[in-house]
Amino acid sequence: MKKGEKRKKELLKIAYDMFLTQGYENTSVDEIIEKAQIAKGTYYYHFQSKEQMLEEVIGMMIDSEKEMAEQVITMDVSVPQKIVMILASVKPSEAEQPIKNALFQPENVLMHHKVRKKLIDVLTPLLSEVIEEGVEEGIFECDNIPERVRMLLIISDGTFNEGTFSEKDISVFIEMTEKLLGAQKGTMSFIYGLIDKNDMEAVE
Repeated sequence: MKKGEKRKKELLKIAYDMFLTQGYENTSVDEIIEKAQIAKGTYYYHFQSKEQMLEEVIGMMIDSEKEMAEQVITMDVSVPQKIVMILASVKPSEAEQPIKNALFQPENVLMHHKVRKKLIDVLTPLLSEVIEEGVEEGIFECDNIPERVRMLLIISDGTFNEGTFSEKDISVFIEMTEKLLGAQKGTMSFIYGLIDKNDMEAVE
């Protein structure tokens, strides 16, 4: 690894730790510079702004989550379990939630879109491989698997990450998923347990 790349990774790790302990909003560029013991010019050589640093910190988190998800592929567990484990591996930990929450600030709308796209790009080939395994086992019956997976991820993201949703929304999504993948009714009911129901509408 080149010296410049190593320094950048060190800065991202410092920022990640400070965002966790202090929160993104409460961490200034000057504090990061002081903690890293570097000149201000060095910081701005690697990052144009704190917002860019946040985007790259989240990218670093996704890369780490991707490595964990890739390990699931080779595990000796059922196809539904693999799907659950892959999706669980790319969810921020409770401690990392404040970093994710920074994406929902109005000024970070474009960054939020880019991060969501990256996550879908990461998940599509991983889940496609598991769905292909399910086809071989007779759990699913479908073709054009990557396209189907991407469509489901986009719909899921738009439904469950854009505010409140109802129990009926979850039920319809599960039914749609089973039909799109050619699965028997009830095969994908485990999805219900993956969704954070704290956002569910109080009145349906």
